[in-house]
Amino acid sequence: MFEKLSWKARRRWALVVLVIGMPVYVVACVTVVNMLGRPPIWAEFLVYVLLGFLWILPFKGLFKGIGQPDPDAPGNDE
Repeated sequence: MFEKLSWKARRRWALVVLVIGMPVYVVACVTVVNMLGRPPIWAEFLVYVLLGFLWILPFKGLFKGIGQPDPDAPGNDE
């Protein structure tokens, strides 16, 4: 899905996901856990660890390779 975007567009969307989407997701997760009632601390820890891994699954393709130099930039003749 995200592989069709250019490197620059993927990098911008990754920034949007990290700066806007991540805080919104964290607030939503904390709200849902609090609405369900406070579980024991070990269960709460496991829920947050699981939710911490689940948020990245849809965005795996978006984040793949954005830490590398732009492959389409002039001067990158590797």
